[in-house]
Amino acid sequence: MKDNTSKAPQVDLAERNAFFPSQFSLSQFTSPVTDLSDDVYTDKYQGNLKILVIASDERYLTTDNGKLFSTGNHPVETLLPMYHLHSAGFDFDIATLSGRMTKFEYWAMPSEDKKVMPFFEKYQDKFLNPLSLADLVGNLDEHNYAAIFIPGGHGALIGLPNDENVAKTLRWAMEKDKFILSICHGPAAFLSLRNGSNPLSGYSICAFPDSADKQTPDIGYMPGGLTWFFGQELTEMDMTLVNHDITGKVHSDRKVITGDSPFAANELGKVATKTLLAYFNKDKA
Repeated sequence: MKDNTSKAPQVDLAERNAFFPSQFSLSQFTSPVTDLSDDVYTDKYQGNLKILVIASDERYLTTDNGKLFSTGNHPVETLLPMYHLHSAGFDFDIATLSGRMTKFEYWAMPSEDKKVMPFFEKYQDKFLNPLSLADLVGNLDEHNYAAIFIPGGHGALIGLPNDENVAKTLRWAMEKDKFILSICHGPAAFLSLRNGSNPLSGYSICAFPDSADKQTPDIGYMPGGLTWFFGQELTEMDMTLVNHDITGKVHSDRKVITGDSPFAANELGKVATKTLLAYFNKDKA
């Protein structure tokens, strides 16, 4: 009985019929500190190009039984890649679809991490007051970003997969030969390319597997099942998923760098940072 109780989703009192992950699932998949490592970069980026982070501004995801999952951006999947890139000299613009504040899965926040939490506070104002992607999309050439980063968290399943401005931003990045970085559920944003040309056709990516999402209700991570699965839909768009489980895998295909889960966040940060530094520092004497 005690084990069954610990696997019951926890009530989110801020919204009717809404739930946080169970105590059991949090004990298995979250930690008060991260595995941040190898975050010192001596040959830093000296340019003025920023990285555009497209974050979720949605909190609640409706599951197949009508219950709401209290979600947002996964903090580890957001902050660790950003931490590495910032350590190497890159700065960020944060944007959401509406310009409303970024939502985080605070139940996964590494609250005792002495490096990550001060970094989170440093960018708190930008997370609370992001740019509107709808306003920004017409001026992408003016900003001329080095890369687009789409963090994970189930919040990425809400809005991003169907947003025309996400599609315009991704097409701009591909046309201008920019880097695209994403992790876990973040690649669901690639589904926005379904209407019109898909410059990611033929690419291979790493993402949170559908098979794992189908198991999340069993441990109370979610209060119900998903109503659709983004991995299946990505393959129908001629993209190849290189992983079928969660191992912390990171994968690069040309200028698209992706990872499978929060367990890949540190490695994604390292791979992305080293790749961008090699690219932008290649002409240095």
